[in-house]
Amino acid sequence: MNKIFSFSVSLLGTSSIALASIPFGIGSAAAQEEKAGDAADLGVMSISLKDAIQPNFGFQGALQGAGTPNQAGIGGFLPLAIGDNSVFFLDAQANANFADYNNYSSIINTTVAGTTISTSSRLGYRWLNSDRSWMFGVNAGYDSRPMATGAADTGVNARNSSTVFYQQVAAGLEAVSNTWNFNAYALVPFGTVNYQLNIAYLGGYGGGALDTYGLDVGYAITPDFKASVGYYYQDGDFDTADGSGVLGRLSYNISNGLTAGVNLSYDQAFETRFSADLKYRFGGNGNKTASEKKAWQTPVMQALTETLKHRDVRAHDATHGRFGCLTDSKHTSKSGCEYFGS
Repeated sequence: MNKIFSFSVSLLGTSSIALASIPFGIGSAAAQEEKAGDAADLGVMSISLKDAIQPNFGFQGALQGAGTPNQAGIGGFLPLAIGDNSVFFLDAQANANFADYNNYSSIINTTVAGTTISTSSRLGYRWLNSDRSWMFGVNAGYDSRPMATGAADTGVNARNSSTVFYQQVAAGLEAVSNTWNFNAYALVPFGTVNYQLNIAYLGGYGGGALDTYGLDVGYAITPDFKASVGYYYQDGDFDTADGSGVLGRLSYNISNGLTAGVNLSYDQAFETRFSADLKYRFGGNGNKTASEKKAWQTPVMQALTETLKHRDVRAHDATHGRFGCLTDSKHTSKSGCEYFGS
């Protein structure tokens, strides 16, 4: 655990140093190449954040991915304190988690079943640099995920499926310009992280929450069409999912507040996973003039109230033998010991 924690601190520390240097490198190059996108030309310097930043609410939904469920729910962004160039905020959401589709497990072997309610809450602070060409942010929070399980998609006749409960703390760093965006994050489960999901005559499956550490780098192809590629490292007590992965994403702002995205990930444990998501947020700046809306709709200004990413507690499962007993190596204790005999 100490090694993992040191890795996450190192990742976030390195990322923060890289993010702090961006405006003087990539940011200046982008400004030279896109003179029309200069902050002063767009009028963003005249925007009063106290007038512009308003609460927004709406819904979100996503198809299952690598360790994440099919889900749909509600969420919102609430500014708690707004300064001349900054905002302190709460970003919270609750989702109904649904069964895996087509008997295809989202956690490797055991299918997710039933309906449970997961939550995600983040407190964050975002601020603009002096010429408002970059937005920077830091956030942290808590996520929970009850998980109901069903049959195995491997043909194993498992019984006594259980519903388990995972929770994690999370932290992130952000940097956004009108062209580039960077997002470093850490998801760290705590409490009981491993459970026995089911039992069978010749074996059964145990499920665990994954530590995940990653960095995404994005590029705005247009103000509404964005692409990103990311690296992540995942670690679990069963060791079967440990390793690196890559994640690609395309998103498109269909209309004000309505955004659709597709994601493609690969790692050795989950292999190739495809997912899609849809998000709608309403409220905010519907009463602004056309010129004010034009200034507000730059990626930097929109990022001040953007919903945070990477909110799910990711889970995986592993096979255990006839006399299997799940060992929680992080907490040097045993949990979920079962005799898998008939």
